[in-house]
Amino acid sequence: MESERQIRSASAVIALGGNVGDVRATFRDAISDICGASQAKLLARSSDYSTPPWGDEDQAPFINACIEIETSLDPQELLSVLQKVEQKFGRTRTKERRWGPRTLDLDLIAYDDVSLQTPELTLPHPRLFERAFVLVPLAEIAPNRMIGGIRVRDGRASVSTQGIERLPDTG
Repeated sequence: MESERQIRSASAVIALGGNVGDVRATFRDAISDICGASQAKLLARSSDYSTPPWGDEDQAPFINACIEIETSLDPQELLSVLQKVEQKFGRTRTKERRWGPRTLDLDLIAYDDVSLQTPELTLPHPRLFERAFVLVPLAEIAPNRMIGGIRVRDGRASVSTQGIERLPDTG
Protein backbone atom coordinates (compact mmCIF):
# COMPACT_ATOMS: atom_id res chain seq x y z
CA MET A 1 0.00 0.00 0.00
CA GLU A 2 1.39 3.35 -1.02
CA SER A 3 1.82 6.03 1.61
CA GLU A 4 -0.47 9.04 1.36
CA ARG A 5 2.51 11.26 2.13
CA GLN A 6 4.60 11.78 -0.96
CA ILE A 7 8.24 11.11 -0.12
CA ARG A 8 10.37 13.68 -1.87
CA SER A 9 14.06 13.20 -2.27
CA ALA A 10 16.65 15.91 -2.52
CA SER A 11 20.24 16.17 -3.63
CA ALA A 12 22.47 17.32 -0.79
CA VAL A 13 26.14 18.24 -0.95
CA ILE A 14 28.25 17.63 2.14
CA ALA A 15 31.85 18.71 2.70
CA LEU A 16 34.10 16.53 4.86
CA GLY A 17 37.27 17.67 6.59
CA GLY A 18 39.64 16.61 9.31
CA ASN A 19 43.26 16.68 10.42
CA VAL A 20 43.37 14.46 13.53
CA GLY A 21 43.76 10.67 13.38
CA ASP A 22 43.31 8.49 10.30
CA VAL A 23 41.14 10.99 8.48
CA ARG A 24 40.68 8.93 5.33
CA ALA A 25 39.42 5.93 7.31
CA THR A 26 37.17 8.29 9.27
CA PHE A 27 35.74 9.62 5.98
CA ARG A 28 35.03 6.08 4.73
CA ASP A 29 33.23 5.14 7.94
CA ALA A 30 31.45 8.49 8.29
CA ILE A 31 30.08 8.36 4.73
CA SER A 32 28.68 4.91 5.45
CA ASP A 33 27.13 6.21 8.69
CA ILE A 34 25.65 9.28 6.96
CA CYS A 35 24.03 7.16 4.27
CA GLY A 36 22.76 4.62 6.78
CA ALA A 37 21.37 7.12 9.28
CA SER A 38 19.72 9.28 6.63
CA GLN A 39 18.65 6.37 4.40
CA ALA A 40 20.50 8.20 1.66
CA LYS A 41 21.97 7.03 -1.59
CA LEU A 42 25.56 8.09 -2.29
CA LEU A 43 25.50 9.75 -5.71
CA ALA A 44 29.12 10.94 -5.91
CA ARG A 45 32.28 11.07 -3.83
CA SER A 46 35.27 13.25 -4.64
CA SER A 47 38.88 12.32 -4.24
CA ASP A 48 40.56 13.25 -0.97
CA TYR A 49 42.68 16.40 -1.00
CA SER A 50 45.44 17.60 1.28
CA THR A 51 44.74 21.26 2.03
CA PRO A 52 46.46 23.95 4.06
CA PRO A 53 44.68 24.94 7.29
CA TRP A 54 42.22 27.81 6.91
CA GLY A 55 41.40 30.44 9.52
CA ASP A 56 43.67 29.05 12.26
CA GLU A 57 46.85 28.26 10.33
CA ASP A 58 48.93 26.96 13.27
CA GLN A 59 48.01 23.27 12.85
CA ALA A 60 48.49 20.24 10.63
CA PRO A 61 47.19 20.22 7.05
CA PHE A 62 43.64 19.01 6.56
CA ILE A 63 42.20 16.36 4.33
CA ASN A 64 39.02 17.43 2.56
CA ALA A 65 36.46 15.77 0.30
CA CYS A 66 32.86 16.23 -0.83
CA ILE A 67 29.97 13.89 -1.33
CA GLU A 68 26.59 14.23 -2.97
CA ILE A 69 23.73 12.18 -1.58
CA GLU A 70 20.08 11.70 -2.35
CA THR A 71 17.98 11.85 0.80
CA SER A 72 14.36 12.19 1.85
CA LEU A 73 15.31 13.95 5.10
CA ASP A 74 14.67 17.67 5.28
CA PRO A 75 17.69 19.97 5.76
CA GLN A 76 17.30 20.25 9.56
CA GLU A 77 16.99 16.47 9.95
CA LEU A 78 20.05 15.94 7.76
CA LEU A 79 22.01 18.50 9.81
CA SER A 80 21.10 16.56 12.95
CA VAL A 81 22.41 13.33 11.39
CA LEU A 82 25.66 15.07 10.40
CA GLN A 83 26.18 16.40 13.91
CA LYS A 84 25.59 12.95 15.43
CA VAL A 85 28.11 11.40 13.03
CA GLU A 86 30.66 14.09 13.97
CA GLN A 87 30.13 13.28 17.65
CA LYS A 88 30.55 9.56 17.01
CA PHE A 89 34.00 10.31 15.60
CA GLY A 90 35.04 12.42 18.59
CA ARG A 91 34.03 15.93 17.61
CA THR A 92 32.79 18.15 20.42
CA ARG A 93 31.97 21.53 18.91
CA THR A 94 31.60 23.22 22.30
CA LYS A 95 35.12 22.22 23.42
CA GLU A 96 37.18 23.04 20.34
CA ARG A 97 38.72 26.23 19.09
CA ARG A 98 37.20 27.80 16.00
CA TRP A 99 38.80 26.49 12.80
CA GLY A 100 41.08 24.35 14.98
CA PRO A 101 42.13 20.72 14.72
CA ARG A 102 39.38 18.13 14.47
CA THR A 103 38.75 14.49 13.74
CA LEU A 104 35.78 15.19 11.48
CA ASP A 105 33.98 18.26 10.21
CA LEU A 106 30.79 17.79 8.20
CA ASP A 107 29.21 20.81 6.55
CA LEU A 108 25.93 20.77 4.68
CA ILE A 109 26.85 22.91 1.68
CA ALA A 110 23.69 22.76 -0.42
CA TYR A 111 20.32 21.02 -0.39
CA ASP A 112 18.71 21.10 -3.83
CA ASP A 113 18.33 24.83 -4.51
CA VAL A 114 16.93 25.60 -1.07
CA SER A 115 17.74 28.96 0.53
CA LEU A 116 17.40 28.81 4.29
CA GLN A 117 18.54 30.94 7.20
CA THR A 118 17.92 29.72 10.73
CA PRO A 119 20.08 30.02 13.88
CA GLU A 120 21.31 26.43 13.25
CA LEU A 121 21.63 26.32 9.48
CA THR A 122 22.21 28.61 6.52
CA LEU A 123 21.82 27.23 3.00
CA PRO A 124 23.62 27.41 0.78
CA HIS A 125 26.69 27.46 3.04
CA PRO A 126 27.52 31.17 3.50
CA ARG A 127 31.30 30.84 3.02
CA LEU A 128 31.34 28.22 0.25
CA PHE A 129 32.75 30.51 -2.42
CA GLU A 130 35.62 31.65 -0.15
CA ARG A 131 36.82 28.11 0.49
CA ALA A 132 39.01 26.42 -2.09
CA PHE A 133 39.25 23.39 0.20
CA VAL A 134 35.55 22.78 -0.48
CA LEU A 135 35.36 24.07 -4.05
CA VAL A 136 38.18 21.87 -5.41
CA PRO A 137 36.62 18.53 -4.38
CA LEU A 138 33.12 19.82 -5.14
CA ALA A 139 34.13 20.87 -8.66
CA GLU A 140 35.43 17.34 -9.20
CA ILE A 141 31.97 15.79 -8.64
CA ALA A 142 29.56 18.61 -9.57
CA PRO A 143 31.30 21.24 -11.73
CA ASN A 144 28.08 22.42 -13.37
CA ARG A 145 25.91 22.51 -10.27
CA MET A 146 24.44 25.93 -9.56
CA ILE A 147 24.62 26.95 -5.90
CA GLY A 148 23.36 30.35 -4.87
CA GLY A 149 23.33 31.43 -8.52
CA ILE A 150 27.00 30.53 -9.08
CA ARG A 151 28.25 27.55 -11.07
CA VAL A 152 30.63 25.48 -8.91
CA ARG A 153 33.42 25.43 -11.53
CA ASP A 154 33.23 29.24 -11.83
CA GLY A 155 33.46 29.57 -8.05
CA ARG A 156 36.49 27.27 -8.04
CA ALA A 157 38.15 29.36 -10.74
CA SER A 158 37.76 32.49 -8.60
CA VAL A 159 39.82 31.26 -5.60
CA SER A 160 43.46 30.37 -5.12
CA THR A 161 44.04 26.62 -4.98
CA GLN A 162 47.66 27.00 -3.89
CA GLY A 163 48.77 24.21 -1.57
CA ILE A 164 45.84 21.91 -2.41
CA GLU A 165 46.94 18.49 -3.63
CA ARG A 166 44.85 15.51 -4.71
CA LEU A 167 45.79 12.44 -2.71
CA PRO A 168 46.26 9.05 -4.37
CA ASP A 169 43.30 6.69 -4.17
CA THR A 170 43.42 4.35 -1.19
CA GLY A 171 42.47 1.31 -3.24
